[in-house]
Parts: sequence; C-alpha cells; structure tokens
Amino acid sequence: MSEHLDFYAGRRVFVTGHTGFKGSWLTAWLRLLGAHVTGYALPPEGAPSLFADARIGDGVTSIFGDICDEGPLARAMAEARPEIVLHLAAQALVRRSYARPLETFATNVLGTARVLEAARRLPSVRVVVVVTTDKCYENHEWVWGYRETDALGGHDTYSASKACAELVAAAYRRSFYGREVALATARAGNVIGGGDWAEDRIVPDIVRSVAAGEPARIRHPRAVRPWQHVLDPLSGYLLLARRLWDDPAGYSGAWNFGPDDAEPTTVHRLAEAIVRALGRGSLDLAEPSDGERLHEAGALRLDCSKARSRLGWRPLLDTDRAIQLTSAWYARYLEDRGRARSLVEEQLR
Repeated sequence: MSEHLDFYAGRRVFVTGHTGFKGSWLTAWLRLLGAHVTGYALPPEGAPSLFADARIGDGVTSIFGDICDEGPLARAMAEARPEIVLHLAAQALVRRSYARPLETFATNVLGTARVLEAARRLPSVRVVVVVTTDKCYENHEWVWGYRETDALGGHDTYSASKACAELVAAAYRRSFYGREVALATARAGNVIGGGDWAEDRIVPDIVRSVAAGEPARIRHPRAVRPWQHVLDPLSGYLLLARRLWDDPAGYSGAWNFGPDDAEPTTVHRLAEAIVRALGRGSLDLAEPSDGERLHEAGALRLDCSKARSRLGWRPLLDTDRAIQLTSAWYARYLEDRGRARSLVEEQLR
C-alpha cells in the first residue's frame, strides 16, 4: 500500500459503484491512502453488505444514484471536481443478464457513456479508468490467454454489454480525450475476496450454504477461470491511474489484469479449496438440467504480459493465498459480524 501513498494522498477521486464488492474494497483502500473520495452508486442490494457492514461510506462523500440518470450524475461529478475517475458501476452478473438484458445493456453501455460524458466536460479531470471484464473477448475456448489486441465479442448479454462498453470507451478516447486527459480500460478476471455477497457467485454461494448447513450447488465445475484476489486487480487499477497521470498518451488504451497462468484452476478445484479452508461444508456437483442451463464460457484466461512489461504490475497473491485470505475473512466475519471494517483494513495493510 505504501507505494501508492505519496501519489493518492490528497487526490480527488470519483468512484462509481462504490457500494459494490470491488468498489467497497477500492474505496476503503483509497481512504487509507488519504484520497478525497466521492462515491456514486445505487444503494447496496439487501443484507449482508460489505459497504454497510464495513462502514465504507465513513470518511468519504457517498451519493446514491443511477449512472444512467444524466443530470444527477453530472451534478455529483461537477461538485466533486475529481482529478481521477474510476468507473466500476455495472450490472456484473452473467445469469442476471439473461433475466434483465435491457437493464444490463442500459447500465453497462449507456451508463458508461454517461460517466465518460460527464467526465469530459470537467476541466479538473486528468485520468479516467473504465473497469470492464475478461468476458469482453470473443471466446474461442482457447487454452492460451486473451491479449488486449484480440477481438471483442460476447455470447451472453453481460459479455456483449461489456464489449460494447469497451467500444464506447475507445470511441470517447479517440473523439474527445486528448493529450491532457487519459482514458484507459481495465479487464480483470474472476475476483474473490471477503465481503462478496452477490447472487450466483461461487464463494458467496458456498459461504451461504455453509452458514445454512446445506451442500453448495456448483455450476459448471469443469470450467476454467482466471481467479484472483480482489486486491490484485485493484492494485492494477491504482497503478494504471498513476501511470496515466504521468503519461496520458503512453498508457491510454486497454489493459488486462489477471493471475499467473502457471496452473489452470477449475470451478471444482476452487470450490473444494474454499470448503477445505472454511473447515466445514460440502458440495453438490450435479450438472444443471437443460431448463437451467445457460451459456457460460468453458475456458477463459488472460495474457497480462502488457501490464507486466509496461506497468511493472504483477499479481502478488497466488490462488492458494487468495483462497486463504478469502476464507479467513468469511470465517472471522461469521464469528463476529461487527468486525467487517477491521477485517478489510487488516488485509489492506
């Protein structure tokens, strides 16, 4: 954390999606770094919530609003006068995108355009980072990782919406963002970590099942994903923003942030490791029925050579360490739910 302290202390940073899982961790990190953070997002969905339990809103300016509402978003950003904009707000669930396709496209595509439009009209803004996903690539089930130059695509509406968000960002970068304002996109893999309570995500599903004394049902156990602890991609976003500040033309563009690819990790292997680390629970590996089956990629990896060679970024936590930190967070949280904030700050330090 110390490597970012000198740069972010006193900086005005506008974070969209600060009530979500990654947004909460990022906001807490920026707060510890001494940044002046304004968060803009929908209220957290239900309980438990990392944002509420860890009191993420304390010490920051927290505004509840929809990024698709142009007026309130623009006013909030104008009042904050940010130097750096980190756009994380999204409809981020694949299965929900099947049930709510229009909401998914509206949030992930139009919402991204609204954020970029608001940012480009403010003379204070120097850096914008738009966070998308590894699923923005046209998936060919390759055994090697996708590079930033590979084709965008998307079978499901979530993946397609994020590919569209990449195109929106590229268009704004070429059309409106010049040498003085940097705009980059960050594509991260599947993130795990303490405090994620989203539906249809493997770790929260396991933790909920363990707490209820029921087997955790695992979808697509043979699927391969680029699992990483939440702090690794967030460190990439923070480092990218620093580089963009110093050299907008040199670092604008797309960047992958994923784990080392030395050992492919299946959904089944991750689930077994989480249950083992928690010390209790069991798995139900029954394949979904035809009526339940929705398309999800079987194999997905990222090639992060660009971030390693040009940014000097690399993941610090291997899969085993990521699982250990994640499981320890949930185990201690389930013992005492009032410790959420201290658990976040302990792992950040």
